[in-house]
Amino acid sequence: MGYPKVTHCIFDMDGLLLDTEAIYTVAQKEILAKFGKEFTWALKAKMMGKKALDAARVLVAETGLEGVLDPEDFIRQREEILDRLFPDAPMMPGAERLIRHLHASGVPIAVATSSHARHFDIKTRKHRDVFGLFDHIVTGDQVTHGKPAPDIFLVAAGGFGPGRGPASAAHCLVFEDAPVGVEAAVAAGMPAVFVPDPNLDADGVAGAAAVLPSLEAFDPAEWGLPPYPGSAGAGAVRN
Repeated sequence: MGYPKVTHCIFDMDGLLLDTEAIYTVAQKEILAKFGKEFTWALKAKMMGKKALDAARVLVAETGLEGVLDPEDFIRQREEILDRLFPDAPMMPGAERLIRHLHASGVPIAVATSSHARHFDIKTRKHRDVFGLFDHIVTGDQVTHGKPAPDIFLVAAGGFGPGRGPASAAHCLVFEDAPVGVEAAVAAGMPAVFVPDPNLDADGVAGAAAVLPSLEAFDPAEWGLPPYPGSAGAGAVRN
């Protein structure tokens, strides 16, 4: 059985379009080291895709630092480190090619990121030309309930302008690298392509229509989207 045919694409950003997850890891390791705590991939997986305060609460609870490290204080410390490192975040493999192809082909595209607007501006500073190709951007501070709630994807789907939407959920393809993002897409009634970090245990993540090693492996034609010029297809794992 083939993949569902889609008309619109919605992208997460951190760890999917931009290689920022390593920067978060550096910052969080630095802060936890002050308390003799280790930042593990198991903890990172529980934080991925969440809004900043929600993720900070998870970190404090999971490391047993309640009453020692306030989540808001953790965020303040992390902001100082992130502001220094984010401007150098590179694009992930295959991301720019896919975005430029979809834009050139007239496919409506949007970003739905848990990052707040200030961080979005810092992270994308070196990639303004690429992110300027999106129809619109939805940041975490534009919705009340963050992922795994479906709100951000529903707002993104409803934001396409005249002649571009609004898109029906079933025809909106979501690209995500975080389990909570896949969960949010499923809750929104949208098919999801899951592109996990190789360090992430993706076995327990249910609901994705496909799992890819990177965006380089995405074949638009399999989803009813305009094919890459001269493309021979690519290898997604069907769920």
